[in-house]
Amino acid sequence: MDAAKAAVARPAGSVERLAKLAAADMASVDALIVARMQSPVSVIPALADHLIEAGGKRLRPLLTVAASRLCGGRGDAAWKLAAAVEFIHTATLLHDDVVDSSQLRRGKVAAHLIWGAPSSVLVGDFLFARAFELMVETGAMKALDILARASRVIAEGEVLQLTRAHDLNLSQAMYLEIISAKTAELFAAAAEAGAVAAGADDVLSAALRAYGMNLGLAFQLADDALDYGGATETLGKNAGDDFREGKATLPLLLAIARSGPREADFWERAINRRDQTDADFRRARELIIGTGALEATLDLAADYAETAKAALEHFPASDWREALSALADFAVSRRA
Repeated sequence: MDAAKAAVARPAGSVERLAKLAAADMASVDALIVARMQSPVSVIPALADHLIEAGGKRLRPLLTVAASRLCGGRGDAAWKLAAAVEFIHTATLLHDDVVDSSQLRRGKVAAHLIWGAPSSVLVGDFLFARAFELMVETGAMKALDILARASRVIAEGEVLQLTRAHDLNLSQAMYLEIISAKTAELFAAAAEAGAVAAGADDVLSAALRAYGMNLGLAFQLADDALDYGGATETLGKNAGDDFREGKATLPLLLAIARSGPREADFWERAINRRDQTDADFRRARELIIGTGALEATLDLAADYAETAKAALEHFPASDWREALSALADFAVSRRA
């Protein structure tokens, strides 16, 4: 069985398993999130609550808590860093949705369609500020450095993606560079910050950073694949949105390269000019599956998930290690 088929054959439920293990910690994190998104300016908590309460798996703050506990951490520093990570993530989502003119986020109407783009951007800025306040309160300068650097790298990744978003000549290496910065960096920083909060040494902190980076890449590549094979309820956005927006994701790039000159006019019209008919997404999906581009994307996601699991070998067996390993399996177990 190849990597992609093995990946989707694995059972889900791993996020719930980790969430159950971290339930007490995450209750404290959630309480911090609710408290720190309050403001006398009423639109701020209303808009922030719209996105935060829409759900999501809270993967990044879960990583911070789990990494800290895996390293023997105690106390509330991990809670504050986890809340900061969630605020950074939420801020980037608000900004992303404005830039991409997204219609849905986590299955709900995107905030900018309700409150307007200026409010969404400014509330994102508010959440970034709250995140840095929480970091400073921990007194952990190394963790502050990790998350501050991550915020910069994410912004660089967003700008890089914006400049190359519709480039059908984008190389796989450049695409991986973009998603490493835009998506995987926060996974990496979340896990590394948790280790630092627990007082872990450089070797263990680096191992958890490697785990988070590879986990983030696996998640993003699986999401790329799901856009051409998943359901709206699975994605939290409309299936096919990447295609309709002309985004150069890996399944699309591989399909364009593999379908060759015979489909060049179709890709030029549908992606470059975005002159699309109702039937074009179905045709694009058929080409992406038929050329093996979808399977290749899932194979690569599975490879990154295995690398993430290997990074956990630095740690002795425990419930936390087992749950984090299962989470890497879950990253590529979602149906595409």
